Order: sequence, then C-alpha cells, then structure tokens
Amino acid sequence: MNNQKQQKPTLTGQRFKTRKRDEKERFDPTQFQESIVQGLNQTGSDLEAVAKFLDASGAKLDYRRYAETLFDILVAGGMLAPGGSISDDLTRTEFCLFTAQEDLETMQAYAQVFNKLIRRYKYLEKGFEEEIKKLLLFLKGFTESERNKLAMLTGILLANGNISAAVIGSLFNENVVKEGECLPAHHYLYLDLSNESCLFSFFPNVWLRLPQMNMELFPANKRSCEHFSKYFTDAGLKELSDFARNQEAIGSRKELQKELQEMMAPLFVHSPHFF
Repeated sequence: MNNQKQQKPTLTGQRFKTRKRDEKERFDPTQFQESIVQGLNQTGSDLEAVAKFLDASGAKLDYRRYAETLFDILVAGGMLAPGGSISDDLTRTEFCLFTAQEDLETMQAYAQVFNKLIRRYKYLEKGFEEEIKKLLLFLKGFTESERNKLAMLTGILLANGNISAAVIGSLFNENVVKEGECLPAHHYLYLDLSNESCLFSFFPNVWLRLPQMNMELFPANKRSCEHFSKYFTDAGLKELSDFARNQEAIGSRKELQKELQEMMAPLFVHSPHFF
C-alpha cells in the first residue's frame, strides 16, 4: 500500500479576470471635457439641440462625478482654474453662456437648458448651486459682459425657484466686495428679479436685512446711505433704493423707541402713577 500523499493537480497559466466594478476608475475630467465640447460644437447655438444632447449624454457620461466640469463648460466653455481663467491647453467650446448674446431673452433660454438638465438628473441640483456660488466668487476673473450674463442667469434662476437664495452669499465675500466687482452683478440680479415681478416677494426673510446687506456690498469707504441710494437709482432700481430707505427709517424708529423705553423704565418702577 502506497502511503505517500498524492499531489493534487494544479492549473498553470490561468488568469482570473477582475470585475470592472472592483477596478478604481481614474479621474479624468479632461477626457470628459472633450466629449462634452465635441457634442456642443456639433449642436452649435441651437439650445434645443443642446438640451437634447445633454439629456442623452447623461446615460453615457458620468455627470455625477464630473458635475463641476460639466457646468464650467456650459457657462464658460471649458474647465475653470482658481480665479476664473481657462487654460489655453484644453479643448474648449465657443457655444456657452459667456459667448451668448447679452440680453434677457437669451439668458432665459439658457436658464431653461439648465432647468431641463437638472430636472432630468436630479442629483446635479446641489452641484449646480455650488457652481453658481463658485462663479460668483470668480467675478474678478470675468469680463464685464460675462459678469452681467452670470448675474442675469442667477436672477432668473432665483426668481423661478431653480436655486436657493443661499447662492448670493458669495457676493458678500470680503475679497469680492473689496474689489467692487459684486455691485454690477447685484444690480443685474435685482433687475431680473424685478422683471420677473417678484423683487420684493422673493425670500422675504432676506429683505428684512436688506439695508444692512446691500450696504455690505460696497467697499468700506463707500458705505453710506447717499452712495447706496445714488448707485441703485442710477442703475434703474429706484424702488429698491426707496424700499431700503424705508426699512432703514423703520429700523431707526424702533431703535429710538427701544432707547426711550429703557430711559423711561426707572420712572415706571419708582413712580408707577407717574402718568
């Protein structure tokens, strides 16, 4: 009887395929940009075709992973570097928000493109708001026309409830205010809210702080009621200037009443029948 343990047969040269989901996909926004830019260049300025292209591409491209790149391209034509510049080394498209005509009708059409895209891919909603916040911080890096278009788009989106009022917090960033770049953007934003007939009904809790908020938009050496009133009146927003003045007057009266009550309080304590 052979007590020697028999050796089990082995297979040599066999390779096991790894599942794709187990492989870590390399982050490659450049390749993503090329795909989007190519499609936009083919659709051209036909925004209806652009919307259809974006709708279909979401099934093939990873919008969730490259949301920031996607919105950079749709707004500025290519991926934005910190500060708002676009690298000349990367492929870019001339069919984007910043190269479109600077008028309300065109900006409303672009707002519809973004609205359709986010309705179709709901997970892009948060990323889109973050994109608007970022773009408003980059105002200094954009041309005057680009700033105006961005402000008009933001005003339309706010008026239609497509984005939350939190995005305008970027306009109060210290560096943006210091350069004075936020004023034209704020002006156009309010104009669009006014055109949509919801200037004073929009986020009413914010309007309660309107005088203080808008004063903070000006550089420190220009924060006065006179400067504020003149700027927005000249910009065609006299109703905003008047509203802010009225709110400030109401605030002053309330402050005066509070001071009088504090001054009179001891009299009521020591002489309850004073009156």
